[in-house]
Parts: sequence; structure tokens; C-alpha cells
Amino acid sequence: MKPSLAKGTRDFTAQEVSRRKYIINILQNNFELFGFQPLETPSFENLSTLTGKYGEEGDRLIFKILNSGDYTSETNQEDWDNKNHQKLVSQISEKALRYDLTVPFARFVAMNHGKLTFPFKRFQIQPVWRADRPQKGRYREFYQCDADVVGSESLLQEVELVQLYLKSFADLKVPVTIHMNNRKILSGLAEYAGITDKLIDFTVALDKLDKIGKEGVVKELLEREISQESIDKLDFLFSQSDDALENLLQLKEKFAGNEIGLKGVEELEYVLTQSLSLGVDMQNLVFNITLARGIDYYTGAIFEVKADEVAMGSIGGGGRYDNLTEVFGVKNIPGIGISFGLDRIYLVMEELNLFPEEASSKIEYLFANSGGEETIEALKLIMQLRAKGISAELYPENAKINKQFTYAEKKGIKNLVFLGEEEIKNNTVTYKDLEAGEKKTVSLEEFLGS
Repeated sequence: MKPSLAKGTRDFTAQEVSRRKYIINILQNNFELFGFQPLETPSFENLSTLTGKYGEEGDRLIFKILNSGDYTSETNQEDWDNKNHQKLVSQISEKALRYDLTVPFARFVAMNHGKLTFPFKRFQIQPVWRADRPQKGRYREFYQCDADVVGSESLLQEVELVQLYLKSFADLKVPVTIHMNNRKILSGLAEYAGITDKLIDFTVALDKLDKIGKEGVVKELLEREISQESIDKLDFLFSQSDDALENLLQLKEKFAGNEIGLKGVEELEYVLTQSLSLGVDMQNLVFNITLARGIDYYTGAIFEVKADEVAMGSIGGGGRYDNLTEVFGVKNIPGIGISFGLDRIYLVMEELNLFPEEASSKIEYLFANSGGEETIEALKLIMQLRAKGISAELYPENAKINKQFTYAEKKGIKNLVFLGEEEIKNNTVTYKDLEAGEKKTVSLEEFLGS
């Protein structure tokens, strides 16, 4: 049987690994500059930890892990006969691969809150898994790069996370726009339209606007038993102006007497105005009133980052979640966090040809092997180069020089070194720059000083 990859997963070549590492290093450097500390959590959690946190659609995408041994021995036969998968899951699976990094982080905070100094700022760069339908930029195994703050209600956290997004993408040279909204505004809209009891249905459908368009959203709202009258009241959502502050002013009028809606407008207005006062270009920030982010735990600000020059889904997102640790029995620990989508950022940078040459892993020197006593001298010189942090290797066999040339070219090695009897005698080194095609003989001292 021919080997194959599981759908939604990938192998990474040396170049791809090096380029991913380039992105991660920039993100990690910025996380640390902004005062975030590293954290890692297990790749799998108790299934009960994850379920019920992401909404109905999110729960369906969690990868469950079968119990060890004969996992069928303690199941209810009636549930098997009736193919009741919802009841069977809890009987045959106690663990699951993590769906994101936020819920495991909330679990960590709930377990360790007595030992933490608040506000607690952490960053986490680890893979997550989702049983999603694979497509361009969407995988079943992918990395998230998260930065979260818990223990502070200050809206300055939102402002700072906007700064973190913009600095990180500027360092990566990826032009982006940050789309912003507030879940309180969405709750206010539900109240305005008389569909408070359908808030989750409303936000889940609205969050699909980019994928299915206005007609698709309206159709789904009707299917979720939201009346045409309510939908008509919300029609203004689909024709917003480009002026964020003007749109917020329009909302203030519609939300007269609507406490939660006005609170959301006030919060978002603060984040926008403070960001502008710090020199953020308004073109980089968009008040997207239809942005919902279909995850149930968000309670305030929500963000989504989109690349300006590439047709791609969001390459970052996040928001405020003031009640998440409550499900683990710990109250009053507000939180907010953002995530960078490593895999999609990679695709955007690749398409825009933004990776610098140093982002590719290349060996500096290959020493030709002539099969003589010079081999040991070459290994000694290689050791000295490596001690200086310069990558070098010896071709392992005494092969024809053309074969060694071909090996160097295919691996993208920059220089081919010849260390023969003459060079050893004169304390010199001869090497060929394979990119420029130039051959040089230099003193050993000059070579090691390079």
C-alpha cells in the first residue's frame, strides 16, 4: 500500500520549516517586547474541558480520542443499536485534541489562579486540531500563536493588542486591516430586532457573511426561525459607510434606551479613538458591524485581521472573554486575547514573495572529499567553523567532483571548499562561490575570520 498523509495535514521541507521559524521568531520577539511570558499546555485535554465552550458548530469539530483498550466494553448496547452518537461519545472517549489555545489557557488559570500575579500575560505557540473540511489556508492540524491577558478589565488592553498586531505584521511586511466589533453591540442589535433569545443563531449566521453573502445570511436567519420583520430591521447592517465613527454614531441613535448596545458602542469608540491618538492610521482599522466570530465565549471586543493584498480568510483574530474561567469554577477573572494564524500568514508571505533570503536554511560551506589524509584536516577546519556558528559539512564519500558539485547545488549550499595537499602546506583554503561562480584562494586566517 502506498503511503499517504491524513487529510488536512502536511509535511514541511527544510525551507518551509525555516520560513515558519522566521515568522515564529518575529512573533515571539514582539510578544516578549509587550511583556508576555511563554506557556505550553498538553496537546490533549479532558473532553469535558473542551466541549460546550465553542458553540454547537465548534463542538462538532473537536477531534475525540478513543479510550484505551476495549473501549466498547462499558457502552450501553441500546445506544449502539440506536446509533445514538451523542451518548456514545461520552462512553468511548474521555480525551480530545485541543481545538484552540484559549480554553486550555483558561483551564490553566483556573487551576493556578492562587499562584499567578494579575494581570497575567502569556503567549503560547503550539499546534491545534480541528475536524474541519480542508481547503486553501484551512487545515486540520495547524499552529496558533496566541497572546492573552487575564485579570484586567481595562480597555487599554484592547488598545495594546491592536498595537501588537500592527507592529508584528509591519515587521513581517504584511499589509493588513484589523476588523473590529464588540459582542455587546451584537447583543444590542439582537435586542433592537427583538431576537434576544436567538442571539447565538444570529451571530453564527452573521459570521458567515464573507463566505455566503447577504442572501445566504438572510436565508440562514430564516432557517433559524428569525422572522422577516426582524431581518428587515437589521437590513442597515449590510450597507455601512467607510467611516467607523459615523457608523457608531448611527448605532447610538438606534440604541436609544438599549443599555448593553450603548455600552458596546462606548467601548469600541474608546479603543478606536485611543488607537488613533497613538498614531494608528484609520485605514488599518475597520469597524465591521457584521463581524461576529462564532465562538460563544466572547463578551466584548472582537478582532479579525485580514491581509490587504491576498484573497485569504482571516490571518488573525481574538477578543474579550470575561466569563471563561467561570465554567471551571473560578469567577471574576476577565480576559482578552488575540491569535496569529501561522499557516495563513505563511501562505500570504509566500504569495507576496516577502520572505527574505535569511529565512531559508542554507549551509554555508561544503568541503569536497578527495579521499586522502586531507579529510581529517577538513574535519578539523569544519569544527572551527561550527564553533563560530558557521554551518559546514563534509561530503561523506570520495566521489567524482561533478557529483559533489551537483549535491551542493541541489541543497543550495553557498560555497564548495577544496582543502588539498597544497592548501594545507601553505595554510590556505580554496573555495568556489557557487552563486557568483567565482573561485578564490585565501589564507586560513582570512577564511576563519569570514
